[in-house]
Amino acid sequence: MEVSAEIDPVQDPHLPPMGQLGDLYFPRVPQSMAEARLDDGILADLAIKFVYTMNRFTPSWLGERLVVSPTVTAEVVNQLAMDGLIEETMATSMGQAVYRISDRGRRHAERAIEVCGYVGPAPVSLEAYSAMVRWEFAHTPRVTSENVSAALADMVLTPRAVEIAGLAVSSGRSLFLHGPSGNGKSSLGRKIHSALQGDYWIPYCISVRGSVIRFYDEQVHERVPFGLEGLADIDQRWIRVRRPLVVVGGELTLEYLDLVYSASLRYYEAPPHLKANGGLFLVDDFGRERVSPHQLLNRFITPMEHHFDYFTLVTGQKIQVPLRHVLIIATNLSMEAVTDPAFLRRMGYRLLLNAPTPEQYARIFRDYAQKHGVTVSGEVLDGLFERYRIQQRELRACEPRDLIERARDICRFHGKSLKLNAKVLDLAWRGYFGTARTTDKKDTDGPAQG
Repeated sequence: MEVSAEIDPVQDPHLPPMGQLGDLYFPRVPQSMAEARLDDGILADLAIKFVYTMNRFTPSWLGERLVVSPTVTAEVVNQLAMDGLIEETMATSMGQAVYRISDRGRRHAERAIEVCGYVGPAPVSLEAYSAMVRWEFAHTPRVTSENVSAALADMVLTPRAVEIAGLAVSSGRSLFLHGPSGNGKSSLGRKIHSALQGDYWIPYCISVRGSVIRFYDEQVHERVPFGLEGLADIDQRWIRVRRPLVVVGGELTLEYLDLVYSASLRYYEAPPHLKANGGLFLVDDFGRERVSPHQLLNRFITPMEHHFDYFTLVTGQKIQVPLRHVLIIATNLSMEAVTDPAFLRRMGYRLLLNAPTPEQYARIFRDYAQKHGVTVSGEVLDGLFERYRIQQRELRACEPRDLIERARDICRFHGKSLKLNAKVLDLAWRGYFGTARTTDKKDTDGPAQG
């Protein structure tokens, strides 16, 4: 397949030159150090840290680790040799030169490691990353109502709830989910992620003012495989990934939302909401963190309103990075306890997920049972609803799943296939809620009698 020439002739000057391979747009591989658009010395320092660990090396070995083109590698090697940091020792049988680090190069490498201990694929500049985020967001396929319906197909929601959730992800605005626990807020936040269309280019790491921010996280980012044809034209410093989903909960603190600097490694790790760029950032169980909800909300205000965030380096310098993700905040606490009108005005959409109706509960129960190959009679469901009425329990959307899972535990324990009859569900109820059918003390589980 033929690779097209560069696209978008009128564009952000910091955007890497872009090419096209079929339907795929990609950053074109730099053919010189100047085209790599990094500050002077960045590639040379990274290269000398690589060769510091080797007795001898070839340019091709170094290029594979820097993930840069052979022409850029040759330019880096020539620069190191001219500065006396490496010296040629021999040639391979294929005629390729073999180099080793010099004593002067070792001293230079030690100084470079003291400043920044990062050793890995070459970075891209902060300006290039920022421009790429803006370009990709502008070229992202739109989210349709069909995408949203498919993403939430296995949830029992009202049409209005599906529509509001869809409006949030299609517009890129934030969504505030609230309501009693167990009614699908976390599930909706996770499942709606699959409605996001398209993939994104992200860098292994970002270079900013002599520092490195490691960005790619294999625990968060899922690589997108594509054909090898035309691969040599793609800048290997960038990785094609699915639009990410990042979920945080009670572990969230204000420090967790800043650049994480490792004093031993001497480089930064991107915070979770930055790794979520281009995807979805879900703050689950909001209000139960170790920091006050109002402090966290104030931390989110600027990114939500202006689509960028500020971070501070250990040197005291501040940097600005664009943020283009869908922010979803889910809480089962009252809105008055965790937020205020000023913040709510800045939220894109709000959605209350209340307790299911008996009809919705029955549908959830039947759907989950059907997944396990079991049908449920109306008599069994009537018995469950009677239990809820007697004990004055509010229905919860999660409880059909939880009761069926415990019924499966019971049947498996007794070596039988899953059955959802009154006897099995009675024991499942007792094991789940810790109470029997009625509130009569004679019918509760007391201490074992001898």
